[in-house]
Amino acid sequence: MKKIVILHTDVAPDAGVDEQDTMLQAQTIAKAITSPGYEPVLLPFVMDLNATISKLRALRPTVVFNLVESVGGKGSMIYFATALLDFLKLPYTGCRTDAMYLTSNKPLAKKLLHTAGLPTPPWITTDGIATGAAPSGTYLMKPSWEDASVGLDDDAIVFMTDQHNIATALRNRQAEIGCDCFAEAYIEGREFNIALLAGDQGVQILPASEILFQDYPQGKLKILDYRAKWVEDSFEYDHTRRTLDIAPEDTALADRLSDIALRCWNLFGLRGYARVDFRIDHMGNPFVLEINANPCLSPDAGFAAAVEKASIKYPEAIADIIRDALKP
Repeated sequence: MKKIVILHTDVAPDAGVDEQDTMLQAQTIAKAITSPGYEPVLLPFVMDLNATISKLRALRPTVVFNLVESVGGKGSMIYFATALLDFLKLPYTGCRTDAMYLTSNKPLAKKLLHTAGLPTPPWITTDGIATGAAPSGTYLMKPSWEDASVGLDDDAIVFMTDQHNIATALRNRQAEIGCDCFAEAYIEGREFNIALLAGDQGVQILPASEILFQDYPQGKLKILDYRAKWVEDSFEYDHTRRTLDIAPEDTALADRLSDIALRCWNLFGLRGYARVDFRIDHMGNPFVLEINANPCLSPDAGFAAAVEKASIKYPEAIADIIRDALKP
């Protein structure tokens, strides 16, 4: 029996709901692996790298399904998993180590986008250096590495009067939440994402998805923050929903987003599957918020919804991701 190791974040019993979701992904993928002759085995990626190496060598998997999103609770160490798998010369799903590092380091990813001529909101670093001709206005202080909207809440909102006040606010925010941050200009408008899936005929761009912010009161920013994603019964969770029913008048916009998402795929050398998140301003101009090289594969997440909209069964999508990992 050939083994497929599902390597996942080592989730502590008291972990937040965003980390606990990793276990749901692992269990769902294990059930979706229906190919004859394959045995899925769940394995946490622990801080003791020698222990992880020993277990992987003992299991001798045919392929590793990589679901590691953080190590020791730190998103900045996400690429440790792929680096270790490279060291062991084990095939694994999704992006290689360089792409995982470049996309997970959000300020660096934005710099590469900007250099490549791809639109991304202006941003400011802790030393007060602005990129993209940062205007005055509303900014969101975001963790430089963490995913799943960790650290994104009402306290992350700041109004820039000058770059010095943003740098000071960023340093205070870093001390508060314990991780590096940057400030990104808030784009008032709509939010979309485009998922991509590697297949036998090359990368497939899945149907566009829009995030709808319903009945938000005046003055409340429409952002997909931590509460909107994870805190059930909160206003944000109850008034944020996803739709893949794109209106005919938005067809040209969806096509443009698909083109930009494909350019991001090629720019960062993505593999297997990915998701690109966008904001659209009131003039219809798109801005890339981030490239997620390891998007959530839970059955109720956006990637699974886009797969279903594309008339692809979830197990077939998982099989595509595994086949891509086994390509030379």
